[in-house]
Amino acid sequence: MTPPSVVTIGIHIVDILGHPVAAVPEGQGIAFLDEIRMTPAGTCAATAMGLARLGIPVATLGYVGDDDLGSWLRGRLAEEGVDVSGLRTSDRSPTSATMLPIRPNGERPALHVRGANSLVDEELIDWDALGGASHLHVGGTSLLPLLDGEATARVLERARGLGMTTSLDLIFDPAADYERLLGPCYEHLDYFLPNEEDALAISRATDRGDAAAWFLDRGVGAVAVTLGADGAAYAARGADAGTVEEFRVPAFDVEVVDTTGCGDAFSAGFIAALVEGHGAREAVELGVACGSLVATGLGSDAGLTDRNALLRFVRTAARRPEA
Repeated sequence: MTPPSVVTIGIHIVDILGHPVAAVPEGQGIAFLDEIRMTPAGTCAATAMGLARLGIPVATLGYVGDDDLGSWLRGRLAEEGVDVSGLRTSDRSPTSATMLPIRPNGERPALHVRGANSLVDEELIDWDALGGASHLHVGGTSLLPLLDGEATARVLERARGLGMTTSLDLIFDPAADYERLLGPCYEHLDYFLPNEEDALAISRATDRGDAAAWFLDRGVGAVAVTLGADGAAYAARGADAGTVEEFRVPAFDVEVVDTTGCGDAFSAGFIAALVEGHGAREAVELGVACGSLVATGLGSDAGLTDRNALLRFVRTAARRPEA
């Protein structure tokens, strides 16, 4: 297998999705759906899958359980071209999984088993085996009790010491202490990839610009904030340290089926453009295209099939109006 350009570490989840679910029946009632699917998911696994579909050599590191779901997830990612040699199997915990009753408007309440993701730690990384990877992505902060906080900071610092760029995405937990989880990491992060709601909650800012500036003041190199139907915004320090360079890229105008995995797809497109040597605007553009396309189907693996299909989508799809 081709040595990876990108290494992802973090959460690996099996999603079981049903659509559309207007309401859960009472008692032992039944509701009839149009579709039920099982897909790879998680801010690590789904991002790795998206990168592979975009033609980027990628390896993923994490844990699955010694069960049928774990075997399926490992095999499915391998079929997509993801290097799963660093995806370990453990009999100490089941494979992480989520049941998602997708509402008609695309919203997605979740019923989640934390499972084997709780075993992920920094010892997973065989630094000698990374084969000259150029980027490290951490996916799933706040669901990684053995990696969150200082351990993640050490991983990011070592990656940058080896010449890699770094990025991080999280799963927001309103009860989490984000100063403990993310505070040590900011100075070692080239790119922070939260959604707008999470960025505002963590920074305690009242608008997106102030939130981005708060993260930049803490040492983050750049912040790419996903905005759902409004696309994504990017902020980085300007040549003058007292200024912030900002821009926003609107989303594509699509009929939304399910928003599951849109942020992970954004991360995949954003990282793919970076490792190919493109600039920040091109990276955000590709990320927004990937996220918009995934919203057109059910699950994290919907819509985004390969680079050629993505480029056709970009050429033909209309943009949403500026917010």
